[in-house]
Amino acid sequence: MRFARTLPVALAVLSTPLVAAAPAHAAAPVSNGSYVITSARSGLCLGTGFGQYAAGTEITSAACQGLLTQRWRLWQTTAAGETPARYMLIDVATDRCAVAADGAAVTTEDCGSVPPSAQFTPVPADHGAYTLVAQSSGRCLTASGQADGALRTDRCDTSDAQQFTLTSAEPLLLANPGFEQGTTGWDFSEHTGVGRNNPHTGTHLGYLDAGTGYSISQTVTAATGGSYELSAWIATARPGATLSVSVNGTTERTLTLPQQPVYAKYSLPGVHLAAGDRVTLAVGSSPTGWVNVDDAAVAPAAPNDPQVSSSDPRLVSMFDWAKTKANSWVQQAGAPGVIDMDEWNPSGASTGTYATTYWAGYPFRSDFYIRDFAHQMLGAHLLGLDAQNKTMLRAFAASANATNGDFPVWSVNFDAKTFGSIDYGGPNSFVRELPAPFELVQKTAEAYAWTGDQDYLNDPVLSRYVADTLGPFIPRQTGPLPAGPVPVPQATSNDIFAGIASYAENGSTTYAEAGDELASQYQAYLGAAGLARAKGEKAQAAVYAKDATTLKAWFNSTWSVDPKHPGAVVHAYDTSGNPISDWGYETSLLMPMKHLLDPGPRLTNYLSFIDQQDSGPDRSQNEEGYTYLPDTFFAGHDGATAWKWMQQIYASVDQVHASGRMLNGDYPEIPFTLLSQTVQGLLGVQPGANAASLVTASELPGSIGWLQVASIPVGEGTVTLRQDGQTRSVLTNTGTTARHWQARFAGVHTSITVDGSARPARTVTVDGVTYTYADVTVAPGRTATVAVNG
Repeated sequence: MRFARTLPVALAVLSTPLVAAAPAHAAAPVSNGSYVITSARSGLCLGTGFGQYAAGTEITSAACQGLLTQRWRLWQTTAAGETPARYMLIDVATDRCAVAADGAAVTTEDCGSVPPSAQFTPVPADHGAYTLVAQSSGRCLTASGQADGALRTDRCDTSDAQQFTLTSAEPLLLANPGFEQGTTGWDFSEHTGVGRNNPHTGTHLGYLDAGTGYSISQTVTAATGGSYELSAWIATARPGATLSVSVNGTTERTLTLPQQPVYAKYSLPGVHLAAGDRVTLAVGSSPTGWVNVDDAAVAPAAPNDPQVSSSDPRLVSMFDWAKTKANSWVQQAGAPGVIDMDEWNPSGASTGTYATTYWAGYPFRSDFYIRDFAHQMLGAHLLGLDAQNKTMLRAFAASANATNGDFPVWSVNFDAKTFGSIDYGGPNSFVRELPAPFELVQKTAEAYAWTGDQDYLNDPVLSRYVADTLGPFIPRQTGPLPAGPVPVPQATSNDIFAGIASYAENGSTTYAEAGDELASQYQAYLGAAGLARAKGEKAQAAVYAKDATTLKAWFNSTWSVDPKHPGAVVHAYDTSGNPISDWGYETSLLMPMKHLLDPGPRLTNYLSFIDQQDSGPDRSQNEEGYTYLPDTFFAGHDGATAWKWMQQIYASVDQVHASGRMLNGDYPEIPFTLLSQTVQGLLGVQPGANAASLVTASELPGSIGWLQVASIPVGEGTVTLRQDGQTRSVLTNTGTTARHWQARFAGVHTSITVDGSARPARTVTVDGVTYTYADVTVAPGRTATVAVNG
């Protein structure tokens, strides 16, 4: 069912927060107010099935995850004072209306002439809840009570299946955050104003002259409670400027700024607000130099706040910096924002409603990028940004349609549906790099492993994407080289808009096949096998696992070996079939990082080669290129070299980026990956075979005595893990269900104890490393200690 007329213009800008405080039930729905609608029976939230955007999508009950597709705007269709009041229920993500066709599931359809089937009367029920009565039939919306169960209409009764709570969900918005509307929304003291000479994005900025006591500020009132991080991009000629936040007239946080003539993003985290609080963001002048300010922003506080402690204060400083910086890149779901902003179009092409997303790519573009997202996903998970990960992963998977040749697009705007115009010129001209489709399959599997979220198994878009990428997509990417025992996609161009074989974009050689492509394909097979096993599809899992085994064996015995130079490692073949084994940047890095190279002397020597090359004159030119290095050396079980590169990355965050437009630390990939490299790398945390299990193996170098991170999310709960060197592990289960923990220690040890009691010293070999291990079940609220000796 579709209706011809579009929504009123007022509905084009929709607002919801990413994270709200405790539910605040409205006495009566506010017209054009944003709400989360929760079933009183199940506690599940109403939203479009699996977050789909298409018209005709069923509305279902699912776990409340903060997704934009679980936000509804109630638009009153009756006149003020008219009873009974009727409302349209409008999906914030799509601007489509809930339509209750009699006897059928309730779906979202294009809002048009506002038929009776798209209008509902909220009738107060028990405990502040409502029943929602369809005007067309007089029947009540009825939730199934089951996860992913369809919403229907039924004869009205008093059951809790027909009762819903409406929780207000309005964002904290700054007016005119980039000064594009001049002085609107801001208060200016003397010697301040709006200029056009040095904007960060757009065409305008705020400026403060040198002097004491000048300020630019804005005060807004919080519609709902929550915790936030406020930020602004600021350039300063001299030190001494300030960025501060006040709540109800009391200064909560102040940051004194250094001299930095290149715009840098400064953040004030931990701003806690109740509904009705007045919050003020202010920039103060420098006594001796000009100050420019632009692009102020509000980010919701991340749902999870991992806490680090260590014998090494550098590691604590690094982790805390990365946590705050990564949080600053989170978008407020439902907030209005610019679409298709980039360096060629700094004001963007239009505006839209931002989805549950975060920045993954250059901060002067309004897009998140497939490659950056894949590398940032685990760091985002550690902050509890699973709704964002799911939204962004779904957006890329949905873009891999027949029109685009089953290739996912390279970038998507923060509305999670508009392809980035700088990278997409149409179905025959958009950025395509062959590792990317396979990385998304791997990340789908990893997202499931870390969260246990059944959507990663059951979402039809994600399931189709995995099957198509490892099925018909591969033979469509034809090229000049003969096929191996496992089909490998090929490229025939070094033009990224025609499609290339590698993430290495700047080479002069045209690769037909590349090592990072094969490594990503290998991990995709392993990930797809895990997903198939979780679904109970044993035969399909065996097929994927066999393909992974065959591909790896062929790579190590044949593909990566040049008979003329047997000591070298081939990382690519050109379109004439010539092997290439020089320094290949990403093509070199991802082969060991994704465990494609067999363990042994060849891998050890190649890791040394990588370390030398990225330390020499041919090293990466931009800082984000180094973020793969710690992962690569952790994969090779060289924690000392991985830690060396983590320190080098952190030491350069205040240096100007190769683009000249920002500091290195303002590239989002850097803080997100430092988080994941601390937990997955140094601590050695991996999810186990199911959401209630995990595996640990310390990779701490000798220079770090001990490291602990609290509130590590695994499955539906969290754990705290402390590693003392590589001989003692302490796990506290801070969740509500038992944890099955395999504590591993590199090497063959003569004894292993659990809470001081001896256990048999069993061993297992993984990726060429032999571990001594113990299996332990840790009850909720309990702590277990495993240690080895000898």
